[in-house]
Amino acid sequence: MPRGYCERCRRGCVGRRPKNVNISAVPAAEALVPVPTENAPPIELDLAELEAMRLVEMEKLSYDEAGMAMGVSRNTIWRLVESGKEKLISAFLEGRKIELHKVG
Repeated sequence: MPRGYCERCRRGCVGRRPKNVNISAVPAAEALVPVPTENAPPIELDLAELEAMRLVEMEKLSYDEAGMAMGVSRNTIWRLVESGKEKLISAFLEGRKIELHKVG
């Protein structure tokens, strides 16, 4: 477990606690496993990151509209989308397992 890790926080116990975000539905899958599997540690994708990417990329909402839907600012949506994209790309390129991290 990384230093400063906290179950209640999305990024650890540094700085302010993250604001609660509205999630429309919890996905049925808990993880995606690559074939062939690697022994590298899995990449944890927050539900908030997944929801932000769903709203912006699949529902084609603007960052402002997605922020209103999730109850956070446009900048928070942007950070969540960018962080989620980075995690997904690195998981595909490195062949690592993607796990959904359910906060709370």
